[in-house]
Amino acid sequence: MRSATHSGSRAAQRTSDDALLARVQHGDEPAVRALITRYNQQLFRVARGILRNDSEAEDVVQEAYLHAFTRLDDFRHESAFSTWLTHIVLNQASNRLRKNRRRKAQLSQLAEETRTPSGATLVVFPTSPRPATPEAQAVRHEIQKILETAVDNLRTPLRMVFILRDIEGMSTNETAELLSIRPETVKTRLYRARQWMRSTLERSFAPCFQDMHPFEDKQCLDMADRVIITLAQRLNNAKN
Repeated sequence: MRSATHSGSRAAQRTSDDALLARVQHGDEPAVRALITRYNQQLFRVARGILRNDSEAEDVVQEAYLHAFTRLDDFRHESAFSTWLTHIVLNQASNRLRKNRRRKAQLSQLAEETRTPSGATLVVFPTSPRPATPEAQAVRHEIQKILETAVDNLRTPLRMVFILRDIEGMSTNETAELLSIRPETVKTRLYRARQWMRSTLERSFAPCFQDMHPFEDKQCLDMADRVIITLAQRLNNAKN
């Protein structure tokens, strides 16, 4: 492939998928980079929604890109390139999940201690500009962990619909096509996922509400002093 330049990559970002794919077939590296940059976030979230592991999700996305770019002749242009890519990621992530489950089952038969616990990992959510203070950044990080844990704990059918619809912003029909389910099923699962998320987040954040907008002891005493002084002044004025 020809070497990439920053200007070439920026220009490619503004180009349609079809135009980029035509350039990819002629070995254009900036076009490959542009497509990867364009769909990395979406594909990573889809893969992680199934695997719930950052490193495995990255592996799947990389394998999906390799599969797609080496088999572009299989892309029939009957759907968007992003839809085709997402199908590949869904299939590869599902296959890996099945292999992981079989491997864990085999290991558990050999010895109980060989089971590998699954650790909590992070999803990269879209974020606002970096907070100005370490305290604000720490708070945002804690909120992000709560959100990630809530999404991870959704049942897989609900989690995939929630990720595609509410995080990736796909339409009901696009989600139905990707998951091979009816649009009505998408709507039902999304409703249940949102209800579950709302209930879970309410429980998670409820203890925080008591500490919101604290009125410190000194503030309380100062307020009492001001009220008493004002009342005394008004009482004196009334007597006079």
